[in-house]
Amino acid sequence: MHHISPYAALLFGCLTFFSSFASAGPYPEKPIRLVVPYPPGGTTDVLARIISQGLTEKLGVAVIVENKPGGGNNIGTEFVIKSPPDGYTMLLTNPANGINASLYKNLSFNFVNDVAPVAGIVRTPNVMVVTNGMPVKTVAEFIEYCKTNPSKVNMASSGSGTSVHLSGELFKSMTGCKMTHIPYKGAGPALNDLLGGQVQVIFDNLPSSAGFIKDGRIRALGVTSVAIEPSLPNVPTIAETVPGYEATAWFGLSMPKGSPREAVEKVNTAMNQLLADPKMQRRLADLGGVPIPGTPEDFGRTISNETQKWEKVVKASGATVD
Repeated sequence: MHHISPYAALLFGCLTFFSSFASAGPYPEKPIRLVVPYPPGGTTDVLARIISQGLTEKLGVAVIVENKPGGGNNIGTEFVIKSPPDGYTMLLTNPANGINASLYKNLSFNFVNDVAPVAGIVRTPNVMVVTNGMPVKTVAEFIEYCKTNPSKVNMASSGSGTSVHLSGELFKSMTGCKMTHIPYKGAGPALNDLLGGQVQVIFDNLPSSAGFIKDGRIRALGVTSVAIEPSLPNVPTIAETVPGYEATAWFGLSMPKGSPREAVEKVNTAMNQLLADPKMQRRLADLGGVPIPGTPEDFGRTISNETQKWEKVVKASGATVD
């Protein structure tokens, strides 16, 4: 029988302690998943791909975009909320997270309570665009057309409960326009049908429509922000025709509730550094995005304010998930 000397045992104990200590090195140690709850091609996905490159450089590990579409944004969101809170799964948080809280009656989660807000990214206007076949050039002409052809206007959205859908519902309730809502599984498929003329109008997040507008393949009638959008200087605001109309989309990063504070702060710092980079600012400005830097708590306030704002719109419009 071998006897281990007390010294050897002590040394062995120390080595075990230090090796286990060393294995829990500083965060992050492995790739981070960034879940996009939509298919490729929409604004949420475009933003995720832009910032994942920058975050990969700043954090020193790969930030990998994973698309988990479906359920009006809820499938990807639930996946993140139910993931281990270890700092290695993030959600590209978007307006539907604030809207769905009141639009859906039976969600298995409460978004405001079940996530750890990490960082804001950008706020973007939506833009009201019509297919080139529509005989209208202005918001006023569109309202007139709507009222004389109530059954002819199909309003596309990137999904029930998206800011794209609710911007349209807000427009309907403020103008009395009758439109049939056609939800898609993301902006990519919705824009394909708009280009083909199967649907007539969409209140899209600007980044996914910007290229088609600039190419003249679809026609922008108005932006949903209070001020003119610098990247579309010739497009008026909807509010010029419909006083008081305002809707903007906001994007950021969240982790499951209970994620390590170290992880939240590291990613927050990296995101704020990215937003301060002039190259990144130019890329976001091209998409009509205004950076929203700040603390995790600042982004948490954005989430709760937007959830309250859209709850009023959902109630006023009578919008439900079809």
